[in-house]
Amino acid sequence: MKIIVFGATGNTGRRALEQGYRRGHEMTAFVRNSEKFYEQQGESSARQVRVVVDDILNPASVREALSHQDAVIIAAGHAGQGDEFVRLVDNIISQCEVHPSFTGRVWVMGGAGLLDIPYTDFIGNNLPGFPPAYKTHNRNYERLLQSKLDWSIMCPGTMLDSTEPPAPSHLNVTTEVLPLSIPKAIKEYSEADLAGYLFSRLQDLDVAYDDVVKCMMDHMELDGPFKRKRVGLACQNDNAVR
Repeated sequence: MKIIVFGATGNTGRRALEQGYRRGHEMTAFVRNSEKFYEQQGESSARQVRVVVDDILNPASVREALSHQDAVIIAAGHAGQGDEFVRLVDNIISQCEVHPSFTGRVWVMGGAGLLDIPYTDFIGNNLPGFPPAYKTHNRNYERLLQSKLDWSIMCPGTMLDSTEPPAPSHLNVTTEVLPLSIPKAIKEYSEADLAGYLFSRLQDLDVAYDDVVKCMMDHMELDGPFKRKRVGLACQNDNAVR
């Protein structure tokens, strides 16, 4: 499979490249800083990756890079960039939609605040006390809902480095909802109390970067189980909500 990673020098993107070429995929890195890329990957690893150095906000550059790709991982940008982050994601999605040779599988990075809270009508990003910057993820999700692409949005909690990633059996993977056990009584909470409860459970959503990337790389096929879904991931398998 031919996979392009936008933001290939970030914590998520560089791991996606590494896992991808180890699995035998043809990987392309779209970066703005080639020196940083080669410093991270090393000469031997970098030889296994095609590198595109260009402006991610330039529609023509993104369109050209998408030629003959089977799948896209958007790991560039972050919520704190505000409108620029939204424009970045919109540009890539828009070029995927119109490119005549792109086959249509897209993974986008979001955050756990995008996931539904069981027994309520809320997502974390809309509760009081959650950083307003996180609502850029809401805007990116709304953009995806308008698209006919085969997309998924990964919604992890805090991502951590891990020298020994947990075994897959220790991971919860959920669609649409938080991967936590939530008491039914939460439906009676005020919005402020609901936010406080979630803040008290943040550590339960910690997950290794490598596990987040593995989940995406395991589901790069078209029409898979995560098609047009928000995907939650956490390490405590006894806390899953499905």
